[in-house]
Amino acid sequence: RIFVLGIGFFTLCFLMTSLGGQFSAKRLGDSPFTIRTEVMGALESRGVLRKMSDMLELLMKRMDILARLENSSDLHKADDGRFLLDRFQPASGLMERIQAIAQNVSDIAIKVDQILRNSLMNGKMMDSRRDQCEVPRDPKYPDCAGKVEWMRARWTSDPCYAFFGVDGTECSFLIYLSEVEWFCPPLPWRNQTAALPSPAPLPRAQAAFRSDLTHLLELVGTGKESLIFMKKRIRHLGQQWLRAARRLEQKLKGRRRDQKHILIHIGFLTEESGDVFSPRVLKGGPLGEMVQWADILAALFLLGHSLRVTVSLKELQSNLGVPPGRGNCPLTIPLPFDLIYTDYHGLQQMKQHMGLSFKKYSCRVRVIDTFGTEPAYNHEEYATLRGYRTNWGYWNLQPTQFMTMFPHTPDNSFMGFVSEELNRTEKQFIKSNKVSNMAVVYGKEASIWKGKEKFLAILNKYMEIHGTVYYETQRPPEVPAFVKNHGLLPQHEFQQLLRKAKLFIGFGFPYEGPAPLEAIANGCVFLQARFNPPHSSLNHEFFRGKPTSREVSSQHPYAEAFIGKPHVWTVDYNNSEEFEAAIKAIMSTQVDPYLPYEYTCEGMLERIHAYVQHQDFCAAPEAGGPAGPGALALAPNATHLVWAPRGGGHGGWPPARSLQVWLSEGRHACSETCWRRGLVCEPTFFKLLNTKDAFLQLSIACDSTEAEMNHLYPAVAEGARECYLQKEPLLFSCAGFNSKYRRLCPCRDYREGQVALCRDCL
Repeated sequence: RIFVLGIGFFTLCFLMTSLGGQFSAKRLGDSPFTIRTEVMGALESRGVLRKMSDMLELLMKRMDILARLENSSDLHKADDGRFLLDRFQPASGLMERIQAIAQNVSDIAIKVDQILRNSLMNGKMMDSRRDQCEVPRDPKYPDCAGKVEWMRARWTSDPCYAFFGVDGTECSFLIYLSEVEWFCPPLPWRNQTAALPSPAPLPRAQAAFRSDLTHLLELVGTGKESLIFMKKRIRHLGQQWLRAARRLEQKLKGRRRDQKHILIHIGFLTEESGDVFSPRVLKGGPLGEMVQWADILAALFLLGHSLRVTVSLKELQSNLGVPPGRGNCPLTIPLPFDLIYTDYHGLQQMKQHMGLSFKKYSCRVRVIDTFGTEPAYNHEEYATLRGYRTNWGYWNLQPTQFMTMFPHTPDNSFMGFVSEELNRTEKQFIKSNKVSNMAVVYGKEASIWKGKEKFLAILNKYMEIHGTVYYETQRPPEVPAFVKNHGLLPQHEFQQLLRKAKLFIGFGFPYEGPAPLEAIANGCVFLQARFNPPHSSLNHEFFRGKPTSREVSSQHPYAEAFIGKPHVWTVDYNNSEEFEAAIKAIMSTQVDPYLPYEYTCEGMLERIHAYVQHQDFCAAPEAGGPAGPGALALAPNATHLVWAPRGGGHGGWPPARSLQVWLSEGRHACSETCWRRGLVCEPTFFKLLNTKDAFLQLSIACDSTEAEMNHLYPAVAEGARECYLQKEPLLFSCAGFNSKYRRLCPCRDYREGQVALCRDCL
């Protein structure tokens, strides 16, 4: 009897699985774009139902025979009469249930047969309509036919096409190419609800300055040493950040600020990119990138924006709405973020997984780029034709979408980081406790010390030398015995060491890190090597492949150019006499702790606030392009052009009233031309002076004027009276020079201590 019950139960399960699978199983190709409902295996379904009905009838007959045999046998046992009754009644009930099931299966079989017949007839009608689609010939969609041809041959190359409903038919190709992508016109017989004008967007929430960093620490997450380091830094600088936010709030006087939804994807920390940084955080590895990312997170959060932080590819895909597959299809949803901050690794990951959506939404991306990307390397076609193509360039973004650690490339936006700011009492305490003959070497990795014995020997004659070189068990052999090596120090202990030291000395590497600014802020003098010739991608392995031709004249060009003596000394280390003389002079020089305003918490908040509120790379280009007649006027001293009052407000950012147009000398880039006049090159102004009238107003007679793709244009050829305008806006560049040309350079003023912003930019 138990066996029979088991057979019955198994039969019911089999019936439910068979029928359920036929009607509820969703294939990969099913989607909102499918125009028919298919019921697969109609003949098989009817066959299953008939077999089930036959099995149940056979089971009922065998149960009836078994019951008779059991009844006949048990009647001979008079003392078991009561037991017989108890056993017979359940058997009788089971037979009734099986009879009912058999009848239900028979009824279901009839109904399913009717449904399947109707479904197959409708399916044939739909198939007929579906296979009759023709590729439209619409001049507004010139790529449609070619894309359909591609789909015919390659639609199975990525599962994402089936996810969106492509099944190999012409109609499915056209539905996909018109409704998911945008290469074909909408089909007239499709539901065009999606094409109706979208309702007006709701008013944006306003950003409010925050006064607590607790939620940010939760957003950053855990699980990696790099994240732990970043959270420690945010906590350590927390009070300074909060005080700076209050000061900026007072400065803005309640000005309305839109709250932005921002995704922060730190690509170099993902496992897919190798994440070489996290394992080295505790072993002396570079921390500059993590310092900058921690400060970016703190600034954006305190400014009141809504943040999402990801450090894995899986999290990135989930937040973007990436469909399953190999990354050839667009996102499944409109991008839910106003801005995305990432790095080159994250940019590559987004391109691989966003399909056409990457190009559509690339204007919302901001790329944290330590060394900068010049326009000649950014423009893919130009870089390929002119030999500027590298592993990191050719993204065709607006150059100001790249954000650097130092303001060395005006073509990019200066993002920066912060150093700890001391109050008056702390500064006085440091000055009174300085050890005049104590030096700290810049370099946590032993390899930096290799071959520096000569410099160290000279320095050792005058100063006690301290190092912070990482080691596990044995002292690194590259570090001389007379050096007091503290090993790798936690950040606060390293700060204490700098507060005692008189000198912080660099040996040429690492380039452009945050440590020299921290040392200067703690009252040290920074001594560094002058590079002759300057290091660049043409002559130095470290810079080879980086998307810049910038020549680096010292280990820390910002400290050399923007700070200088007495805080920064740049000397020729190959000249022993000059090196020794510098050490003697430094020992007798008194300096106060110094930190440039742009590297304070308030300076960084001010800068990022301006970028978030004013930089818009998704807006349509302004009508007209170049400035109209009368917009530019010759300055009273007739040396340059200025924005004329009748030129109007221009409406852009930075405001055009800060513009000055200067003609460069031969072999001078626009960045240098502007800097020599106490100004900064502003690439967004190039479009205002890219006109023949600008040459005429500067008394340059052009025998011919041509528009070409060249990152040095607009310019005039020396001696030839040939003028050239820029044909490709992405190639407007403050960088670059050629002795053949004198360039038209757009310069602007800047706020004291804040080179990234003009005086009226905040």
